[in-house]
Amino acid sequence: MNEDPDKCVAETSDEAAQTAARDGLTELHPNHVKILRIQAFMFAAPFVLGSLVLETARLMPTGVFILPVLLAALFLIIRVPLRRHHARGYAMSDDRLRVVRGLLFRSDTVVPFGRVQHIDVNQGPLERFYNLATLTLHTAGSHNASVHLPGILNQDALAMREIIRSHIKRETL
Repeated sequence: MNEDPDKCVAETSDEAAQTAARDGLTELHPNHVKILRIQAFMFAAPFVLGSLVLETARLMPTGVFILPVLLAALFLIIRVPLRRHHARGYAMSDDRLRVVRGLLFRSDTVVPFGRVQHIDVNQGPLERFYNLATLTLHTAGSHNASVHLPGILNQDALAMREIIRSHIKRETL
């Protein structure tokens, strides 16, 4: 067996991206990973600060609180956003938008343009900073009546909105 260990690690880490490429999906913008990491940092920061407070109280031997919390926070900030990013993708055809997401629970949603009620392009502060947007398609119905596609360039989201809107007008005439 002449397998290079570094090659195996690289193949494993790119497995989700290769799956998306095989499915003909378009990947989200790379800046989406940065946004996910900032959100993960904001989630993990209170836990790290809490473990630092417990560490300074000297209730247990040094490192009992901070070490596991720091390791979990690093995993949460570095690895999880990358996996979440690679687990998402989309494909837009002439009459529908397909959105795929999920690590543990995969979701593959196809929205025919004829079912779209209205379209939103949303940007939060982080998305504005990185020039990204979330495209939201609202459909008829009450359960899962909207599909969100985050992590795409703002100008691409606006262009997709106009393309979908032109299809909606054509189908209602």
